Amino acid sequence: MTSEPAPATGADEPAAEETPEAPEAPEALDAPKVLLAPPVVPPDAELPAPHGIGRVRLLQIYRVGSVVLGILLLAAFAVAGTALYQAGKARETLVDRVDPVALEQYKLSSAIAAQDTAIRRYTEEGGGDRLTEYRRAVAQEAESAATMRRLLAGVSGGARVTRLLDQVTAGSREWRARFADGIAAGHGGGGLSGGESRQAGGLFDRARGGMTPLQSGITALHRHAADRLRDRANAALWSVGAALLVAAVAVLALALVIRRTVVRPVASLGAQVREVAQGDFAHRLDVSGPAEINELAEIIDAMRRRIIEEWRTSTERAVRLDEQAGELRRSNAELEQFAYVASHDLQEPLRKVASFCQMLERRYGDQLDDRGRQYVQFAVDGAKRMQALINDLLGFSRVGRMARPEDAIDLNDVAGQALDNLASLVEETGARVEVADLPVVPGERTQLTQLFQNLIGNAIKFRRPEAAPHVRIDVRRDGDDWQFTCADNGIGIEPRYADRIFLIFQRLHPRDEYTGTGIGLALCKKIVEYHGGRIWLAGEERGADDPGTTFHWTLPIGDGDE
Repeated sequence: MTSEPAPATGADEPAAEETPEAPEAPEALDAPKVLLAPPVVPPDAELPAPHGIGRVRLLQIYRVGSVVLGILLLAAFAVAGTALYQAGKARETLVDRVDPVALEQYKLSSAIAAQDTAIRRYTEEGGGDRLTEYRRAVAQEAESAATMRRLLAGVSGGARVTRLLDQVTAGSREWRARFADGIAAGHGGGGLSGGESRQAGGLFDRARGGMTPLQSGITALHRHAADRLRDRANAALWSVGAALLVAAVAVLALALVIRRTVVRPVASLGAQVREVAQGDFAHRLDVSGPAEINELAEIIDAMRRRIIEEWRTSTERAVRLDEQAGELRRSNAELEQFAYVASHDLQEPLRKVASFCQMLERRYGDQLDDRGRQYVQFAVDGAKRMQALINDLLGFSRVGRMARPEDAIDLNDVAGQALDNLASLVEETGARVEVADLPVVPGERTQLTQLFQNLIGNAIKFRRPEAAPHVRIDVRRDGDDWQFTCADNGIGIEPRYADRIFLIFQRLHPRDEYTGTGIGLALCKKIVEYHGGRIWLAGEERGADDPGTTFHWTLPIGDGDE
């Protein structure tokens, strides 16, 4: 690429030193600007003064309530646990101590009776078996008495029974010492005298006489333990019931607190928000509840107010847009009228100017010097260029207004028509134009023909002197669009002019070097955008070894090709 501005395919304009830089394209008429919305959360100064439950936060409510309910539940279950423990201890005393004492008392009584029976038989019959039975009964008595003392230790009321047991065992020892042990030490089988029998009977009766008070004491002890167990069981039952009642009351209280502090305020907030959502935008949200619910209501109400403001602003903006649209319609109507005048009324004076200048040259040419003839040529050339400029402006303004769109247009036919229109230029320059198999698209046939004709014509016009023009038209599918490519081997365009070349009347070369009005690529851009596509210059540098220009444009795929 040279240091001078490279030519733009189809962008004819005077040299940069002859034509001042064109101004930037104006923005859309009074286009609405995007403004940043104010924050939704209102400042603390806008929040109303809290009152009632609104002065308390949910965290505080649940923290205090949790502590109170926790203490109540802990106390209730502690009392219930203590009662159950006491009932268990009472049951253990009755089952594991008092009841076994009654059994051992029966064994003790049986052992004492067995001693008397065995020693009397020994005195009458003799024999070692009787002595063995006697000594076994003595051992059983000692064992039962020891077991009873161990079981009664620590039992409430057990000391009295232990004293009665001591009396029984003392009487039994006295009987053995004064009667049974002496007989057991001698030889049995001799019998007893009447006096000895009466004395032994008296001693044994005194020993057996203590069994009745002992049995009564054990019975009283058993009754006392049973009553204690019954009392402890009742206390445990009532304690467990109270604990369950406290738990139920706690659950009910928690449910009431949640209903009062969360469910009802949220339900009220939801109902009021629903009213706003159904169209009552003037309804102010007023919710009675904890601080968090009140803050949420204020935030939502601030959103409501902002939506109303945005809605009001949008309505006013829509009214202004309608007014501007009306102005644009009137302006377009005036522009259409101007185009009509330009195409009919202005061209006739221009033709007259050109014709009379030519007649002036033919009739009085021999009377004019070279400067005069040059002036006449300047006038004719200016009139012709003015006429071409008016025609191009008229075509540019008609894009999208005077179109007859078709549902299916074969672009192969369109490209063929464009090449037919350029046949003389192609033959004159020896250009080679290759066109791929093109698809069928919806659109306006005349405008699409103009698109292909302008792109191919510019590719041929901005050729290199040392090489014959070579133009290649390709197409590929890109999603829901066809993407077309027009590549040539011409003089190329610098990437910095990629946007400028699509502006109307923008030229990168002097008029005496390349002819044209500088409206060709602007017309291509308007045609492509009218058909729902876009056009752009390829951004890659092709380099000195591969000069030229590549344009890409897209057109929507028709329903028949999907």
